Amino acid sequence: MLTRRLAVLAATLTGSLPAFAQQKKPAHPPAPHPLAAKPRAKEAVPTGSPATSPLGPVDTAAKWAIAIDFTTGATLLEKAADEEMPPSSMTKLMTIYLVYERLKQGRLKLDDELTVSERAWKMGGSKMFVQVGSQVKVEDLIRGTIVQSGNDATVVLAEALAGSEEQFAEAMNAKARAMGLKHSQFRNVTGWPDPDQHMSVRDIASVARRIIADFPEYYHYDAEKSFKYNGIDQGNRNPMVQKGTADGLKTGHTDAGGYGLAASAIRNGRRIVLVLNGMASMRERAEEGERLMDWCFANFEDVTLFTAGDTIERAPVWLGIAKDVPLVAGMDLTVTLPRNWRDNALVKLAYDAPVKAPIAKGDVLGKLTLGGKGIPGMEVPLLAGADVPRLGLPGRAMAMLSRLTGGG
Repeated sequence: MLTRRLAVLAATLTGSLPAFAQQKKPAHPPAPHPLAAKPRAKEAVPTGSPATSPLGPVDTAAKWAIAIDFTTGATLLEKAADEEMPPSSMTKLMTIYLVYERLKQGRLKLDDELTVSERAWKMGGSKMFVQVGSQVKVEDLIRGTIVQSGNDATVVLAEALAGSEEQFAEAMNAKARAMGLKHSQFRNVTGWPDPDQHMSVRDIASVARRIIADFPEYYHYDAEKSFKYNGIDQGNRNPMVQKGTADGLKTGHTDAGGYGLAASAIRNGRRIVLVLNGMASMRERAEEGERLMDWCFANFEDVTLFTAGDTIERAPVWLGIAKDVPLVAGMDLTVTLPRNWRDNALVKLAYDAPVKAPIAKGDVLGKLTLGGKGIPGMEVPLLAGADVPRLGLPGRAMAMLSRLTGGG
């Protein structure tokens, strides 16, 4: 009975016939994404050590890499993901997070005008080209920071909100601690090279996810392909945004860190966050970003195994007014799994049977475990889905007598 019910469960989860009724594979399995199926041209094959993934090694030219499913938080691939590295302009993601936080709290408004200091005006590197002493709207400074990666715009925001760039960097450090970022330390707000400033790609991905989740009303700025200010029209430096294959977030480059990219894309309602760093050129950054994003979408899917309250099994009851009790899922469970997970999934139920009455709805009676090749192991509690009171004394006596005489 258990084997059959597990097969029915699998059929319910996958929408296919039970294993005992269908032994053949579908006649037309989904075609893999072309970039996942075809080898790359010889001259384009990445060099260096591969990333790891639930499906095995994944070749990449990035020195540091991570891809995360936005909804479930599952890691799809990673390479030196917790190693501290120069974050370059991807630092600005934390800067802009704090700006968005002020906006949401009502302590700052998009049409507020902030004064450009001489220090901000003199900033080198990528620039929004604000003029010293001028007043610039917060909304324009946000675009200057995100779209144009303007170091000058970023410093204007920091000085206005915290009095100095150094003080704002301390606020970034405090926020990093509150977020649980273990490999981040800030000395400036722009990502300007500093030996004491570092992040990991996992930390950058965490900040990116928080921006998207916490501030959906502001995230649209990341998707803007260009921004014109002071008569100068500059395109978004994120090549995937320019091409329409991502809707954010940020690029970066320093000599020590190489070329980096934090990108997020949504397809068919599913979002992935990808962070790469340590590549050799802008072209390599663009190609690796697209290739690995495509690989993630092609090889994984989000699967809702069940929702809280779904009946997984009916367990026999001893000395209860009902003969069995429904075992229900203790929580909603949506997980990210390899697309071939149905071929490798191992699902097991564990509970003591029969379950002795009385039983209260919500009692933990067992667990469901899921595992298999390429599938993250997990346990889900199985709860009683209904109250089952104990039989009265005459009923218990009859049940005991029946059992003693071999009647049940």
